[in-house]
Formats: sequence, C-alpha cells, structure tokens
Amino acid sequence: MNTPLLTQAANEARGLAIDAIHACSSGHLGLPLGSAEIGAVLFGQSLRFNPEAPKWLNRDRFILSAGHGSMFLYGWLHLAGYAVSREALKNFRQWHSITPGHPEFRETPGVEATTGPLGQGVANAVGYALSGKRAAARFNTAAHTIFDHHVVSLLGDGCLQEGVAREAIAFAGHQGLDNLILIYDSNDVTLDAMAAVTQSENAEQFFHSQGWDAVTVDGHDLAVLAVALEKAKADDNGRPKVIIAKTVIAKGIAEVAGTAKGHGEGGAKFSAAARAGLGLPADELFYVSPAVQAYFAAQQVAQQQLFTAWQATFDAWSEANPELAAELTAGVAQAVPSDLSERIPAFAADYKDATRAAAGVVINAVAKAMPHLLTGSADLYGSTKNYISGGGDLSRENPTGRNLWFGIREHAMGGICNGIAYDGLFRPSAATFLVFADYMRGSIRLAALAGLPVTYIFTHDSVGVGEDGPTHQPVETVSGLRVIPNLDVIRPADAEETAGAWVVAMHRTNGPTALILTRQTLPLMNELPVATRRDGVLRGGYIARQETAPLTTILLSCGSELQHALAAATQLGAGVRVVSVPCFERFDRQSPEYRESVLPQACSKRVAIEAGVSGLWWKYVGSAGRVLGIDRFGISAPAHLVMEALGMTPQHVITAVQELG
Repeated sequence: MNTPLLTQAANEARGLAIDAIHACSSGHLGLPLGSAEIGAVLFGQSLRFNPEAPKWLNRDRFILSAGHGSMFLYGWLHLAGYAVSREALKNFRQWHSITPGHPEFRETPGVEATTGPLGQGVANAVGYALSGKRAAARFNTAAHTIFDHHVVSLLGDGCLQEGVAREAIAFAGHQGLDNLILIYDSNDVTLDAMAAVTQSENAEQFFHSQGWDAVTVDGHDLAVLAVALEKAKADDNGRPKVIIAKTVIAKGIAEVAGTAKGHGEGGAKFSAAARAGLGLPADELFYVSPAVQAYFAAQQVAQQQLFTAWQATFDAWSEANPELAAELTAGVAQAVPSDLSERIPAFAADYKDATRAAAGVVINAVAKAMPHLLTGSADLYGSTKNYISGGGDLSRENPTGRNLWFGIREHAMGGICNGIAYDGLFRPSAATFLVFADYMRGSIRLAALAGLPVTYIFTHDSVGVGEDGPTHQPVETVSGLRVIPNLDVIRPADAEETAGAWVVAMHRTNGPTALILTRQTLPLMNELPVATRRDGVLRGGYIARQETAPLTTILLSCGSELQHALAAATQLGAGVRVVSVPCFERFDRQSPEYRESVLPQACSKRVAIEAGVSGLWWKYVGSAGRVLGIDRFGISAPAHLVMEALGMTPQHVITAVQELG
C-alpha cells in the first residue's frame, strides 16, 4: 500500500467535496470528509471495477447507502477514472448535471443504486448480494468461475436507525450472505445532535446477534482499513461482514469537525482555511495533484488487466456452457418471450376463483417461460399464491432457489427486490397483502424513480376481505399507489385480465408494476374473447361490453366491481356501454384517438364503481357523472354484507344512472 499517496488522495477528495458544496451552498460535508480514508482504500486498492466497463458482470458493487454524502461517491468516481469529469463536480446539484444531490441510478456512471432515503441502500446491497450468491451458484462451473464479486455498502447512524436497514440486516444474516460487506461510518453524530441523544446500543453486539461478523477499527487508519477489508473479502464463512469505522465527521474543518454542525453544508464557509490545512493550493479549486492522477491511472491499467483476464474466462465458459450462457444473456437483457401471452393457457369458461388464485396459475406459466424470474412473499405464500412450483426455496443451503422467504419484513422485501433489479441478472417479484403496501411504500417509490422492473403482487385488495375488518380493508391504498409516478397499478377483473396483467408486467422493463388481486371469488367475463381481454389490460382500458343501440350511458369499473357494472348494464338497456379500466396509467398513455374511442366525449352520462376511495375516478366520469366509491373505512362482517352495506352492488349502479336522468 502506498500510504502517503493514498493519504494525499484522501485529502484531495476532501477538497473536491468542500469546493463542490461551497460552490452551490448546498450539500453534506460530514461524510465525504469523515470517510475520505475509507474512500481511498476502497477505490484506491480494495474494490474490483473497470471504469471503461462500468457494468462488468463480476465487478465489486459499491452502494453509498448514506446518499446525502453523495460528494463522497462523485469525488471517488472522478479520481478512479469513471466518466465523472471535473466539470461534473463543478456542477454538483445543478440542473442537467450528472451529479444530483443524491445518487441516482442511470444518471451517473458507477452509481449502483438511487439512494438518499436512509437505510434503503443497505437493503439494496442485500439484494445485490443475494443476486450475486444466486448468480455464482447458478452459473459458475467446476472449470470456470465467472461470479465471485463482493458487495460493499457505506452507511451511517441514520441508515442503521431506520427499520428497513434492520429488517435487511436480519435477512442477510439468516441467509448467510458472506459476499456482503457493510462499512458503518460510526462518527457518533446524527443530523440534529450527537448520536448519544437517540441511541445507546453496542453495534458489534447487535450485528453478532444477527449472524454477522463485526470488527471495530479506526476509520482514518489506511492500513487497518485495508486489512479489515481484505479479511472481510477473504472470509467465505457464511456470515456477512460489517466494519465499524470510527471516524470524525467533517474531518479537516476544525470549526465543525466532530459535531452535529459538521453534518451539512455549514462548514463550507470555512473552506479557505480548511483547504490550506489540507495542503491544497489556494489558487486552484477542484484540485487533483499529478501524483494522485498518476496513481489512479496505474490502478485503471491494473483493473483493465483483471477485466481482460475475466473476459477470457467468460468467453471460455460461454463456449463450454451455451445453455447457461443463453440464460444469463436473457437475464441481463431482461428478455421476455414475444409469445408470452400464448404460453399462458386460457382458463376454462366455467373457471371461478379469486384473482390471487388465478395469478398463482399464471406466475407458474410465466416462470416456465422466464427462468430468470424470482418471486418472494412476506410470510404469506399460502395467501398470496405466488409460489413457483418446483422452483425451490432460496436459502444458504440452496442459493439457486426461485422462491424467496422474506419473513414479515415488507419494507426490506421492497428494498431487497430493488437491489436484485438494480443488479439486473434476475427479475424480482414480491407479494403481501395490499394493506401492507404502505410498509414498503418508500421502496416502491424508489423503484418507480429508478425505473426498476419489479412486480408487486398485492392481494386481499378491498373491503372484500370481510371479517378481518377495517384494519385489513385497504380502501385508500389502490389510489395511493396510483398517484406514484411511473408505477403501473393493475386491478384485473377476472382470471384472463389477470393473465394479461402478468404479461404486461413482464414486458414492462422501465418501471415497476403492482398487481392488485382479490381474496374473494370472481367469475370469468366470458362475453369477449380471451385475447381481447388480455389485450385490453395492455391498453389499460377497453370496452368490456359494447352497446347495441345508440349510446346513452357509460359504466366504468375494474377489479371485483366490473361484474356489478355488467349486471347493471343488462338491466339498464341496450344503449349502455361498460368499460373496464384495470390500469389507469396504461390507459392514460394511449393515444387520444384510442381513449376517445373508448370514452367518447359526446357521452357525458357516466357512472364509475370501485370498492375504494372515489377521488381518482372523476377524471373519467367528468363533472356530469357519478362515482360510487367507499370514502370511509370498512366494516368487520362477511364480505357480501360489507359490499352491500357500502354500495358495491348492481342496484346501486342502476340507481345512480337513473338519478342522473
């Protein structure tokens, strides 16, 4: 180890952070300065990566969970040779820059996850590690090792206090993810105050209790850090690793170092004195010395050599294992068979079951067509019905399993699935009751922001849950999910719409999809061909029953209430059209011409019915229409009684139409 040069690099990385944050008067200095030696060891020696091939399949993955310290990551990516230029650092937090306030996936080369909400990066790292373990078990052979990388995440006290991190840490310990290394930047400070105000646990004992190896080190001692990282990478002992690095927050700015004031940008006003103390030239901002540049240039050459050697191994493996290579290629490409819908058999005309049960049939057909599809449940497989038969249970003993047992850890489940999706080798899906979607909302939002193809399977979708009562009847949750940008929310009305929902979810690779499924039994809507109903889900909305006389009225619905709209239309007469709208987001993305063909403006007499809050339906019915919804919490009683009491019946639709005149 070239300790003097890496020490110099650490100080110059501090200077980059000070200059960037001072320039925009915004940002967080504490972590970039306090963890500079950690960055020097990681990017200057310990991590395996190739800036020329940032998505190298066998690179070490680094996730900055404490995303507020983004200038730590941007500075070290710049020094390490990624396409993060000096100009990009100067444009920190500016419009159109590739250095946003918090790291964003696909925005910046070398950024592995969109982080910022504390604790999420820890869960993402667990997902990455799980993906890496499964990849190694699935694709490595006795003759060729193509996956043996590690996942490293830097987190702080704020991350460790969040429940999502705690859930993920417990899951990782139970799964024995020994390819995972957390570096805990333990500086004894949170944003408002010293950490002692809000925590008093022994971190080592906590991690030991969760099945982790833990060691506490001086986070400013380069040699000690290097040894700890080397040992953590070498120990293949079935236990994930944490290095508790004791650091001084905002080290290098004497006025705020070691205090809560050092967390944010407050220390930037002392930049001139700090830069002088770090030995940086007064007349050149964003300074990187020739010696440091030369060191990292040599590192790039060495990394390229590692990459070239791996590529030769990969090529030999591909030639020797064409079927495995094809499977891996399909996973990386997020490939979906063009005939996926045809591979899902049509349901019998007399099929009658809950859409959760229908989805259980469908996912198994999809799993046969897509071997990179994984699924998981928050201890609810028996209820969510998404178990892949014959897929095996993923565990430390069986890392190739396709069924993930998350336990009662919805938030970590969401964050871990995001990590799997970020890694891009496998296609994750996960299930729980719809009412618990709010436990994982932060992860869902980040999946939508990052454009991750995660599929959520949410069952027990309404007051149809019945006797469990209002605590388990998610009247507001579907609409709450519908307002998240870039999340497709699909609430199918029968088994064939459910099949269509799975098909469009798999074909969607630029964002997540939530499938909203019933516990109660629903009949098949056999008036239209199977292909029409499945294609209708693709479009988000379609005519479920065409009027046979001049159009007078349009009834709209989705999910379990579409049957009521159809029954009401039968009694209301030949001039009534019924429109199924299983996915608002997909329907709204259709052309104006298609939307007009389904909902012609000339017909303003419209009634919508859904067993949930009514607000979002008004954009379809207009001010002259009517929405039958449930704008209150539910009732504990048998489902049919609850539905009737809350107006979810054909008669209520008929009455509403008649009242409109």
